[in-house]
Amino acid sequence: MFLYLSKLLPLFIYPLGLISLTLVVALIFMKKRPLIARISIILSLLIVLISSNGWIPLYLVRSLEWQHLPPRELPTAEAIIVLGGSTRSAHPPRPTVDLLEQGDRVIYAAQLYRQNKAPLIILSGGRIDWRGSGTSEATDMANILTSIGIPSTALIEEPDSLNTHQNAVNVKKILVERNIKKVLLVTSAMHMPRSLLIFQKQKIDAIPAPTDFLVSEGELAELSATPKAAILSIIPESSNLDKLTRVIKEYIGLAVYRLRGWL
Repeated sequence: MFLYLSKLLPLFIYPLGLISLTLVVALIFMKKRPLIARISIILSLLIVLISSNGWIPLYLVRSLEWQHLPPRELPTAEAIIVLGGSTRSAHPPRPTVDLLEQGDRVIYAAQLYRQNKAPLIILSGGRIDWRGSGTSEATDMANILTSIGIPSTALIEEPDSLNTHQNAVNVKKILVERNIKKVLLVTSAMHMPRSLLIFQKQKIDAIPAPTDFLVSEGELAELSATPKAAILSIIPESSNLDKLTRVIKEYIGLAVYRLRGWL
């Protein structure tokens, strides 16, 4: 039930959910309370303009992504942990497993392995039942890694986790069984602040190895590179709406996980 509510309730806080709610209010009160309807429509427009321009979403993304910037040279460890949330199973007509935007996690783990940063890769992630049947995300990631030359003997699958807290708890059991002390934690840069705190709560010596950065120094500089660029950055874009939604999701996750004592 907690998992279901954690996915459902934030929809009323995300920009698109709020826009939908305010428009529904406008439709309900359009005839009897036109003032309320007008206010609701104006509020919807303001939410669109605020949440989908280039300035606010990018700087909020940076507030999360730049908390654990990677060093020039990552240290070696005993294992690389890759968190799920980056694949689609190979259901027809897909010929194989697809990588999402967050799929950089899988590729980065392969690169770290080939750089001899660690001899093992632990893949952690289950499959939420209402998002379709199929193999676990851990198995999907393993299939991708073996297809690009990573030996199956270097891979350990943890296929039961359905959220980041479960990732840490279940991975901890593997680390204890194998007497692994130090790991590289690979996940999206925006997800890293919450993930690292959760793993540290489980007494795991995890070194952050973030990837999948949505905001770079160059992209921030482009916002105000010229007066024209600054004006164009105000124009609403769906990609910016998605970025802000993901930021809100992470900050909600930080608050909820802290209340549950998982951080």
